[in-house]
Amino acid sequence: MAAKRGTKTSMKNMEKELLCPVCQEMYKQPLVLPCTHNVCQACAREVLGQQGYIGHCGDPSSEPTSPASTPSTRSPRLSRRTLPKPDRLDRLLKSGFGTYPGRKRGALHPQVIMFPCPACQGDVELGERGLAGLFRNLTLERVVERYRQSVSVGGAILCQLCKPPPLEATKGCTECRATFCNECFKLFHPWGTQKAQHEPTLPTLSFRPKGLMCPDHKEEVTHYCKTCQRLVCQLCRVRRTHGGHKITPVLSAYQALKDKLTKSLTYILGNQDTVQTQICELEETKRASLLQAIEECQQERLARLSAQIQEHRSLLDGSGLVGYAQEVLKETDQPCFVQAAKQLHNRIARATEALQTFRPAASSSFRHCQLDVGREMKLLTELNFLQVPEAPVIDTQRTFAYDQIFLCWRLPPHSPPAWHYTIEFRRTDVPAQPGPARWQRREEVRGTSALLENPDTGSVYVLRVRGCNKAGYGEYSEDVHLHTPPAPVLHFFLDGRWGTSRERLAISKDQRAVRSVPGLPLLLAAERLLTGCHLSVDVVLGDVAVTQGRSYWACAVDPASYLVKVGVGLESKLQESFQGAPDVISPRYDPDSGHDSGAEDATVEASPPFAFLTIGMGKILLGSGASSNAGLTGRDGPAASCTVPLPPRLGICLDYERGRVSFLDAVSFRGLLECPLDCSGPVCPAFCFIGGGAVQLQEPVGTKPERKVTIGGFAKLD
Repeated sequence: MAAKRGTKTSMKNMEKELLCPVCQEMYKQPLVLPCTHNVCQACAREVLGQQGYIGHCGDPSSEPTSPASTPSTRSPRLSRRTLPKPDRLDRLLKSGFGTYPGRKRGALHPQVIMFPCPACQGDVELGERGLAGLFRNLTLERVVERYRQSVSVGGAILCQLCKPPPLEATKGCTECRATFCNECFKLFHPWGTQKAQHEPTLPTLSFRPKGLMCPDHKEEVTHYCKTCQRLVCQLCRVRRTHGGHKITPVLSAYQALKDKLTKSLTYILGNQDTVQTQICELEETKRASLLQAIEECQQERLARLSAQIQEHRSLLDGSGLVGYAQEVLKETDQPCFVQAAKQLHNRIARATEALQTFRPAASSSFRHCQLDVGREMKLLTELNFLQVPEAPVIDTQRTFAYDQIFLCWRLPPHSPPAWHYTIEFRRTDVPAQPGPARWQRREEVRGTSALLENPDTGSVYVLRVRGCNKAGYGEYSEDVHLHTPPAPVLHFFLDGRWGTSRERLAISKDQRAVRSVPGLPLLLAAERLLTGCHLSVDVVLGDVAVTQGRSYWACAVDPASYLVKVGVGLESKLQESFQGAPDVISPRYDPDSGHDSGAEDATVEASPPFAFLTIGMGKILLGSGASSNAGLTGRDGPAASCTVPLPPRLGICLDYERGRVSFLDAVSFRGLLECPLDCSGPVCPAFCFIGGGAVQLQEPVGTKPERKVTIGGFAKLD
């Protein structure tokens, strides 16, 4: 009984938050103005009518009718209002002319409707559609309904279908938009009919739509525009109005606002003693002010102190603003919560700031003196108060996943500084678990880059980051998705000791880049173009051989390269083929097979010892079959092959046990080619050059590991 009495007292103290500023009655179908204040729909129409606007008060047919809008339950002031006749409104709307001020007949530009907000005393721009472009505050309607039920405002709700005298209603029906007693509900929802599928609700005087709808497109809202601070639907997202705006799913906005509101409300509820102490101090200051105040300022001081006391009383548990916030937190409809919590959080934040920086609004003493505070006022106006950092911007050009994940970001140009950052990441390719998504977190990251070690191979990660300073945590960055390689990354260096034509191969000092410079044989070949030419193949191998498992590595090929072949091969076959390789005839020579045409015909079923991808002049040559052991022309001629553009990086994935090699686009991990390979011995990476060309191995993200070298089937460490 005591708990029930306390709940009614708390709801009673909250009544001030539920009164319309125009009619001073409980809200009925409240609309949210652009200034975030609320007003009854009927009151808003009345105010616009008094301003002379006709045809911009919203479409009455778009609002659902309910028992709350019947003449018996409407406010007395509404019955005295003289509304224009419907036929006159239709003629005005169809003709495009109205009698409101400032509109000229035949005007080229549509008029912008201004609404005088009764709460902030400012003129609010409603746009061209007027009230039709505003959202209904469904959360506020639910709070009003719970308040009415808790304190029994207006008496019991009666059945609308009973014969006089009607019985008390026990059920409501959203589909029928009416309230019923038990007998009438059964009578109007007979078993076996479509109406029997209607789901009963609690009796109510206001039937609301099931979800929050976009006033522009009549579609359910699914996203929140942070730039406009407005809920939008799918159609709004693709319109030019929100082009380039920061739009997030309504679930993200719902969770962020709910966390902020809960945190602020927890702080206020945890400092109830401080609130009560400050109220007592204000009461004492008020009494002292009554004794010492000057007659001219007495009423002003009393009003200021009373308003401050009322403001602090609303911070007590279950009272006023706090009680209303507690009721809003019960809202489960995400778009409705975002709509209501956005304006409520601003008020809670101001109340929290007033609690932290408490000072009585008036003093009990008067000291008549003059003080020049011009210098201090100038300093105050130049103060820049610390704010939370803005959402970081992830540098997608420098962020990538290889052996580890490297994440790089920066703050916007005019953002407040961040002391440290928090990184959150999770896999998106695992089965979804019930409840909210679980993020892994790294706290207090210094700098603007971070290394995430040991990611799972063949996975997709989503990452985000936010900054923090003394003012608190800022907004999260946009999510970035990264694909990890399909197999463990193989670390190796280029070995110039193996291969041919070393005088034309320039290997970098870190042994991760190689360039082939055309020499004299290419010039002589150009001179003997009509009689047949001889070109040399420049070959360089990796210093690591694979003997088991799956391995992956990536490289970048210079788009200006004349002809480059990237791939793998049996270590023994590579050494046999290229230690004393003769010059070959171009363009019919194929360095992939190492056999003549007849030998290839005889062993067509055997897996080849080499597998190469051919790149030339910014293109990749793909054969018609699954094997890459086709020459530049092949038996079927050039028509049997096709070319695709060269990606920024190429990936090679070797499955030793299966004897398969896959060539991938290392940026999107799109497959380019898959072919068989003879894995009867150690297999190592190889690169072939005909003419000029260059290859750069992708740098590992982590530290350099020990270099394992396999030569002639024996492994050793450098």
